[in-house]
Amino acid sequence: MKITVLSGSPKGEMSVTLQYVKFIQRKFPQHELKIIHISHDIQKIEKDEKVFKRTIDDIEGSDGVLWAFPLYVLLVPSQYKRFIELIYERGAQAAFKNKYAAALTTSINFYDHTAHNYIHAICDDLDMKFVESFSADMDDIFHEEMRARLLLFARGFFKAIDNKLPTAKIFAPLTYSKFCYTPGKAKGKVDTGGKRVVVLTDAHDDRSNLAKMVERFRVAFSQDIEVYDLHDINIKGGCLGCLQCSFDNVCVYQGQDEFVDFFNTRLRNADVTVFAGAIKDRYLSSRWKMYFDRSFFNGHIPVQIGKQRGFIISGPLSQIPNLRQILEAEAEMSQANLADIITDECEDSSRLDALLQNFASRCVQLSAESYIRPHTFLGVGGHKIFRDFIWARARFPFLADFKFYRKHGMFDFPQKDKRHLKYGKEMMDLIKTPEMREMVRKMIKTEMVKNYQRIAETA
Repeated sequence: MKITVLSGSPKGEMSVTLQYVKFIQRKFPQHELKIIHISHDIQKIEKDEKVFKRTIDDIEGSDGVLWAFPLYVLLVPSQYKRFIELIYERGAQAAFKNKYAAALTTSINFYDHTAHNYIHAICDDLDMKFVESFSADMDDIFHEEMRARLLLFARGFFKAIDNKLPTAKIFAPLTYSKFCYTPGKAKGKVDTGGKRVVVLTDAHDDRSNLAKMVERFRVAFSQDIEVYDLHDINIKGGCLGCLQCSFDNVCVYQGQDEFVDFFNTRLRNADVTVFAGAIKDRYLSSRWKMYFDRSFFNGHIPVQIGKQRGFIISGPLSQIPNLRQILEAEAEMSQANLADIITDECEDSSRLDALLQNFASRCVQLSAESYIRPHTFLGVGGHKIFRDFIWARARFPFLADFKFYRKHGMFDFPQKDKRHLKYGKEMMDLIKTPEMREMVRKMIKTEMVKNYQRIAETA
């Protein structure tokens, strides 16, 4: 059978993910795996209609499609995202209809689930038959057990195609509203109190709901705030995954475009940063994805510690919980506080006016109070994955990350918690006898809460 492999790494043949594909290719020589370097060749695919058409023809003539990509900032690389947009923009959806599909990714298992949810949802939207996804740790290929699992994944994919096995869709189609926002005049103005409020948007159409929402947010303030359009910033291309920034946070693009200078001078020290975008397929635009990917010149270092962050979104965000989780995770992993996410889903202009006005007030108030909401699993779990990764596996080449984490006490391993370790050992020794174990068991509920009660009673 013929499988079209849509390779998502900007590194082309030098891709780690591609080596997993080639391992499968060599183990199943009876099947033809046609590899197309989507992300590496995205400029050709976008600019040359013939190249795009050849790609679509390959997909149309295949028995199955393997989406193979590395994770870039909680999702697919921006170049891959752009290809997905082109499918819709150029009306090529029919080539994917009823094709069997699977996904293969490599990462450090950091928000791999959000990337897999995204690509699965895209397959459902394209009316494909999605079989399974395989999330490999980058180094899994070095372990015999994991190589065996990889082959089982591939065999299952081929079997599903060969036997025309049924598959189920798990993501419902999106329903877009025709609501047209008509903003009213701002009643009262919010004093920024000297705080720098920055809005970054990709709303280049002034007639769009997104552009009107950004403008209504802007006029909510007494003072001028800074509003920048992503399309006005010279960004030469997406992240290349080259790791040239890992030693000292210097991007390979530096001096060739405006991104790093813009990020450092306009965004890094903002007290409040609001990202405004419209939903495009199951995410924001590929331009927004390029922004997040290129921000990786900072490595795994949180860049907005103690700052306020918010989002203004046009589109059916409530129908895409995966995207909401991504936005929430973006804020927590930056160690910023998520002030709010405002969408136009209320379909009521006066209501939306009030939401945006309150959002403006809330951003300044929270910034003045230096409020940071306690992190959830999104931030706590993500930090622990990064911490462990940088401590050993990525100490080289991510030298800048390692220095930052060590300087700021971010290597907070539980082995260093001497107080609880000592207490745990004492209690484990105490309950070695059945009599003491039973006595402690009866006391544990009341004794556990005593110190908490003491603090609550002194409030």
